[in-house]
Amino acid sequence: MIELPDIVVPVREGAANQQLRYALRSWAAHLPHRRVWIVGYRPPWAVNVRHLRTQQTGTKYKNTTAAMRAVCEHPDVSDTFLYCNDDFFVMRPQIGPFPVFHRGPVRDVEAYYTTRGNGKYMRGLRETRDLLVGLGHDNPRSYELHVPLPVEKTGMLHALDAGRHLDVLHKRTAYGVLAGIGGTQMRDVKVLHRAPRGYEGLPFVSTMPDSFTNGHVGRYVRRAFPKASPYENLVRR
Repeated sequence: MIELPDIVVPVREGAANQQLRYALRSWAAHLPHRRVWIVGYRPPWAVNVRHLRTQQTGTKYKNTTAAMRAVCEHPDVSDTFLYCNDDFFVMRPQIGPFPVFHRGPVRDVEAYYTTRGNGKYMRGLRETRDLLVGLGHDNPRSYELHVPLPVEKTGMLHALDAGRHLDVLHKRTAYGVLAGIGGTQMRDVKVLHRAPRGYEGLPFVSTMPDSFTNGHVGRYVRRAFPKASPYENLVRR
């Protein structure tokens, strides 16, 4: 029998996090798994999960990198786990091992984001690309998608070590390329705005806080998962 993977989700300190509540509902309904690990901050309402507390004193990039290393070094986390964010919604039942998806060549993703500015994310993209090119991967793929990613602990630790000098390491991409995980190309499913974007029927959806709270996509997700999951205590809102 194949052992089901754990789900790992980093969570920053903050409010009640309704996106996480509905993400957990979607995973309970549609994503076969063994356990859920919340890394960082656990909202008071979250129950029946494993909690791995980590320091959150750096940038969000540093915090998530530290969380990833803590997960990969923890003996109780499954050797292969599904790495998720708290705004990843799985909208259809997943059968069998979860597939690997990538976003296509990093150069194409860079061209897309160049039109939206040159902040820390772009710097991290370019530095991660240069790191991978320097290690012999002339045309690396991007794995920076808003869908679950199967991660093998040893391979991810190798990627974190290779990029430990970078302030903004694109962890998914470094891992995917260095571990040679391959995968199927797909477009990203992040819904940035409130207006409908044609995401109905997609197997995965991701949101921004505003598009989830005030947008059509948030209503779409909430209607899909009206019932509480085993991971929430309805007394603690």
